[in-house]
Amino acid sequence: MRGRNDGGQSKRPIVLCCMMIVCLCLLFLYFSGSNGHAGSAALEYGTKFSRSLGWGSDGDGDDGSEESIFGTGDADDIKPKSFPVCDDRHSELIPCLDRNLIYQMRLKLDLNLMEHYERHCPPPERRFNCLIPPPHGYKVPIKWPKSRDVVWKANIPHTHLAKEKSDQNWMVEAGEKIKFPGGGTHFHHGADKYIANIANMLDFKDNNINNEGMLRTVLDVGCGVASFGGYLLSSDVIAMSLAPNDVHQNQIQFALERGIPAYLGVLGTKRLPYPSRSFELAHCSRCRIDWLQRDGILLLELDRLLRPGGYFAYSSPEAYAQDEEDRRIWKEMSALVERMCWKIAEKRNQTVIWVKPLNNDCYRSRPPGTKPPLCKRGDDPDLVWGVAMEACITPYPERECLSYFHLKHDCIPTEMHRDGGSGLAPWPARLTTPPPRLADLYVTADAFEKDMEMWQQRVDNYWSLLGPKVKPDTIRNIMDMKANFGSFAAALKEKDAWVMNVVPHDGPSTLKIIYDRGLIGSNHDWCEAFSTYPRTYDLLHAWTVFSDLDKRSCSAEDLLIEMDRILRPTGFIIVRDKSTVIEFIKKYLHALHWEAITVVDAEPSPESDENEMIFIIRKKLWLPEADTQDST
Repeated sequence: MRGRNDGGQSKRPIVLCCMMIVCLCLLFLYFSGSNGHAGSAALEYGTKFSRSLGWGSDGDGDDGSEESIFGTGDADDIKPKSFPVCDDRHSELIPCLDRNLIYQMRLKLDLNLMEHYERHCPPPERRFNCLIPPPHGYKVPIKWPKSRDVVWKANIPHTHLAKEKSDQNWMVEAGEKIKFPGGGTHFHHGADKYIANIANMLDFKDNNINNEGMLRTVLDVGCGVASFGGYLLSSDVIAMSLAPNDVHQNQIQFALERGIPAYLGVLGTKRLPYPSRSFELAHCSRCRIDWLQRDGILLLELDRLLRPGGYFAYSSPEAYAQDEEDRRIWKEMSALVERMCWKIAEKRNQTVIWVKPLNNDCYRSRPPGTKPPLCKRGDDPDLVWGVAMEACITPYPERECLSYFHLKHDCIPTEMHRDGGSGLAPWPARLTTPPPRLADLYVTADAFEKDMEMWQQRVDNYWSLLGPKVKPDTIRNIMDMKANFGSFAAALKEKDAWVMNVVPHDGPSTLKIIYDRGLIGSNHDWCEAFSTYPRTYDLLHAWTVFSDLDKRSCSAEDLLIEMDRILRPTGFIIVRDKSTVIEFIKKYLHALHWEAITVVDAEPSPESDENEMIFIIRKKLWLPEADTQDST
């Protein structure tokens, strides 16, 4: 008996090992063969394929390997079958603005400084490896220009703002739709009348806010659902509508669903991702910002962003000072802007408009020790990605020319200091006129014009390849993921669309050229998620974006998932890159519910020694509750 017992005990470890091996094999088969629905209730962190191939870098270092993250392009390379579908609760996930992540990682943030509304991206091991599902009942968005005034309620099933702001005409429920009457907290009777009133206060011709093309770019802080920016568009003025993902959740999502340019951001502790001297007008209507905090640091950030002679239109109770607290704030704010050398251009009823000085004369005449001080020499006002704000005034470079848009008389770019940001032509000539700040980058006017010609040919070719897939109203919200000088966007000037021009944070500072052309955009790092809601763009243009990732050892798969997140169902992607990148992306089409439209050789590129290819893709409309795929 003792012998048989000993024999049984000696076999138990072998049996247990066999059972463990079988379980591991079953788990491997389950996850590798999952069609996504089995994992729809769970959230998966990290990127399985990326980690298995050693791609899971955070982009800050190099592992020393020279092997491309795209492999060799051979058919034997790993090919994913599918991605799981994220939980329905995450249909509006913004990875770098995810408050759940903040709680889970126990980040110690100062709520008074709005740090909880700033970007906090998940580390590689906590990134979602799943596809963001559209909400139940999702429909292809209503086309522009109708979308300015009405959207499908199913696409953004949030009506709390309609109830909370019912007396201010922000938005109104109307059956299956949500309507936008054009009102706001300060302009209940319509943004169009409010905009005309601002133009009248500034004595612009015919009460037209564009001031005969001299006012083109606007920053709307605390924009709500962006009706102010939406109504500016009819005057050939484009606004960067900015708001955080705060108690008025989904306001930026509504703006983008309407086809209005918008960005998720906050005046907190970091500089906004825009270069100095980008906007002719900054606007704040009941934006609930404490402009006096930290020695006026937030107002000084606006000052950095305004062009010489730029305006700040401020509509708030403090402007008409009805009670003791309002009078105190108005007195302190007036003293602050006076020390900043701003002057009141006009004050009427509940709105005051300040104007920024045209040159450094006022700064030089201030008594020694006046606060806020001038920023230190060597401070780069165009270095913005992750850079902390400072409570200082950004002076103009020496020999700054008087503002062309403000004074409307001769300002010859060749006579300006090479870092000047004035002397801009009126819109629309501004789009194609070489801006003065090209000299910062040592780029000639001839090179600038050749860049325009090249991208005009490329865009014409793109639209020819898209062919019958694209109608005049198919594409409204466009993102150029590597915009360079903005010539891709400039080539679309005849289209009824707008472009978010994205400039890599670690490349040449060309974003200021884009703003000087009368376009808008943002700095960004494509190793991280973009600050926007899911399903907000109709077209993504990726020119050598993946090749750039290869140089930084970031995850190409993470970028594909991010592109899928921000692309609308039935939206398009144009990838212009080397052949190994194209072959890599092809392997993921089925897993991402994408379909190939066409792939062709690109015309020779002066920027690349390797021949590029053009790959046009369309995202299918798929719904989590259905097992069918509609590519309509």
